[in-house]
Amino acid sequence: MQLSKSEEQLMQYLWKLEKAFMKDLLDMYPDPKPATTTVATLLKRMIDKGFVNYVTFGKSREYYPLVKKKDYFSKHVNGLIKNFFNNSASQFASFFTTETDLSKSELEDLKALIDKEINKK
Repeated sequence: MQLSKSEEQLMQYLWKLEKAFMKDLLDMYPDPKPATTTVATLLKRMIDKGFVNYVTFGKSREYYPLVKKKDYFSKHVNGLIKNFFNNSASQFASFFTTETDLSKSELEDLKALIDKEINKK
């Protein structure tokens, strides 16, 4: 299951807040803020997809994520590698390092991360 761009933006706010009431979520949006009904519809769809749940306090609902940010983005990056780079992490890394505007310092940081992972294995 995947989130739409609007749902993903709302999910980013929920991940940041960890749990939130409708007012908290609306406060996260820049102006012009969406209507409460729009956010409520997004939340309902996200609940139906299994990404979000809530606890009721009187007439209010406190929403919280069911999916961790790391897990969500890990699945997307792996899907990207599978669908666009023939399931080859090397092709992805080659594209990423040559087609983005990474500085020498950023490339050295990436190399250090890779070397660290190699040493773990």
